[in-house]
Amino acid sequence: MKAVGFYQNHPISHPQALQDIELPTPDLRDRDVLVEVRAVSVNPVDTKIRLGGDIPADGARIAGWDAAGVVRAVGPLATHFKPGDRVWYAGDITRPGSNSELQAVDERVVGQMPASLDFAEAASLPLTSITAWELLFDRLRVQTADPTDHNVLLVVGAAGGVGSVLTQLARALTGMTVIGTASRPETRDWVSAHGAHHVIDHHHPWAPQLAELKIADVTHVIGLNHSADYVADIAAVLRPEGQFALIDDPTDLNVGPFKTKSISIHWELMFTRAMFATRTIDRQHALLNRVAELVDRGDLRHTMTRRIDGINAASLIQAHALVEAGNMIGKVVVAN
Repeated sequence: MKAVGFYQNHPISHPQALQDIELPTPDLRDRDVLVEVRAVSVNPVDTKIRLGGDIPADGARIAGWDAAGVVRAVGPLATHFKPGDRVWYAGDITRPGSNSELQAVDERVVGQMPASLDFAEAASLPLTSITAWELLFDRLRVQTADPTDHNVLLVVGAAGGVGSVLTQLARALTGMTVIGTASRPETRDWVSAHGAHHVIDHHHPWAPQLAELKIADVTHVIGLNHSADYVADIAAVLRPEGQFALIDDPTDLNVGPFKTKSISIHWELMFTRAMFATRTIDRQHALLNRVAELVDRGDLRHTMTRRIDGINAASLIQAHALVEAGNMIGKVVVAN
């Protein structure tokens, strides 16, 4: 089968950063499905793995952790799907990714694709939807918040892939006041269009901007990028006993300012369940099915803003470069 991979960690400008290669059809584990990949999207994790991820001693590393496609075969113990089903998923970072014609993936992290989306549109959502859902309902457990209280969620970097879904989910399912941060006019418009009640500029002090909105404090903050840079603002605006969750990788996160308010800290990595085959791994299957229902009902929109045709090295190099530029709004998708 055709695939796109790399044998060494290179910058995207290097001629061998990503290469077209041939691989055998993957073998299936008991709970696997074999998916014919029709579309993939590129996330920051793809570029991080390309630049510094482990490479198998006996071959290439295949990236890609967002896909939509068609089931072609199922493992002996698989029960969720049958050949011909249209599916979407992010997969498992410890296994070969979706930048290939065929991919073996555990059915417990796969969902039924929304009927109202094409493959390219659908591929923009799995990783970001899983991350956003787990942030809200598994890490922060906002469903347990007192509904008689004035719960306010502040999303830092809300115009990106995760933020675009997170604001929509929070608006549709939680009843919280949703505030997103963005700085450019186009990103501010995007955040408002994707569910935020209010938008503030993360480049300026947050508390005065919230005061102008007549919001004294917030109950939850989610950091999607540059979390270490915003510790002082987070500590200033979070209510005592508030909660902070993050997904980025700060090298030096000084959480000392959170102590006096007893602010709790929560990490989210959507690959944890697949990496460790946790007891809750099947929740990703269930939440992807639920997200598909929300999409088909019109409560959640796809976030594809750029489509590149042809799953091959040239197309994926272009997509990686767009993500690495750092100014993407929404998601870039590569589709056959």
